[in-house]
Amino acid sequence: MSDRPSVLFVCVHNAGRSQMAAGWLRSLAGDAVEVRSAGSLPADRVNPAAVEAMAEVGIDIGDQQPRVLTTDAVATSDVVITMGCGDACPVYPGKRYLDWPLADPAGKGVDAVRPIRDEIERRVRALLAELSPARG
Repeated sequence: MSDRPSVLFVCVHNAGRSQMAAGWLRSLAGDAVEVRSAGSLPADRVNPAAVEAMAEVGIDIGDQQPRVLTTDAVATSDVVITMGCGDACPVYPGKRYLDWPLADPAGKGVDAVRPIRDEIERRVRALLAELSPARG
């Protein structure tokens, strides 16, 4: 079992919000956190506007593939962050669940996705500060 905390980001299509959040956390935490993302009804590919918005800040999520949410992914994660997946996410005792109410970038252009990207960055930075408090 890993001593790194593991975080699972979940949204419906695993093509926008959860992929951007995973990209931010991978970029900011490096190997300090195990990062996963999944969707209750995964899309065929990551939202091109999300890929473009993340590329603007130097994070490449274009090689990511939407994945289906499994009970194993939830069971093996320390923190599960949902973004509009409703009741599709299984609940396990002892897991920390957070729900981030964020606009869905599906069908929106990059101009509309940027504010969602920036809000996700803010939330990921706050989460990372909680997961790895500064050591004095």
